[in-house]
Amino acid sequence: MHRRLPLFIYLSQCHDKDCLENIRVYLTGCGQDVVDKAISVKCTKAEIIWVFSDIEPVPFNRGFYSIDLKYFFKITLAVFTGASRPTEVEGLATFDKKVILFGSEGNAKIFASKYKHDAFDAQLWKKTNMPHAVVEVVDPITLGEKLVDVRDRKNCNCCDDDFDLASVPESVCRIFDDNLVFGGEQKRVYVSIGVFSIIKLERKVQLLIPSYDFCIPQKECVSATDNSPCDLFDRIDFPVDEFFPPERGEFLENGQDDPSEPRDDGGCGCR
Repeated sequence: MHRRLPLFIYLSQCHDKDCLENIRVYLTGCGQDVVDKAISVKCTKAEIIWVFSDIEPVPFNRGFYSIDLKYFFKITLAVFTGASRPTEVEGLATFDKKVILFGSEGNAKIFASKYKHDAFDAQLWKKTNMPHAVVEVVDPITLGEKLVDVRDRKNCNCCDDDFDLASVPESVCRIFDDNLVFGGEQKRVYVSIGVFSIIKLERKVQLLIPSYDFCIPQKECVSATDNSPCDLFDRIDFPVDEFFPPERGEFLENGQDDPSEPRDDGGCGCR
């Protein structure tokens, strides 16, 4: 017997690593007050909040789509204002990216209903069954930070980046405990981070899959005997790896690069 099931298939994908140098961190009101008095800062953590994507067909290239991506990062800083312990503040950083992938064609119109509690089902209408963008990204690697005094004319080049508050979704702003500051600051913080991501285009299709009878396991469960409950324990090997961390050579044998060696591939130069 065969069954026809709706499944998502990946049509095209790409992986990339982006070295983002000197992207500005937009701080909260309380955090900005601390940074204005700072003598130095250190980026201690970078987290991915969300990635918003928008898909549009590429003109004169049938089957190809441009994907506009906007990354939102939560940056944690340790701010030093004197001899006392550093103060931890949080801020927002963004990054825009565009890629072009193959997504095939589909001209069928799709009508679907979406359930809403205590409300009528709303009809979702699409002109064409556009492919879906899927972005997989891990938390960035912190590479560096820089504190810039806006009042210093030597740093004027770093102070010309205007930011539109309307471009930040409300769901992202709610991540922070206070409102973000987008002007009137005395000092600004810029960080450099490394981002690893995989971007895919997928489309929903109907696949015919053979279906068989129930699969009943033939192997019996092994358990300890009533007379000697330690029989099963005696057959378990001692977990040596749980007590001793792997050595450097074991990582290199598995194909992992050695971060202590200098790089010559023209990359960021940082690991």
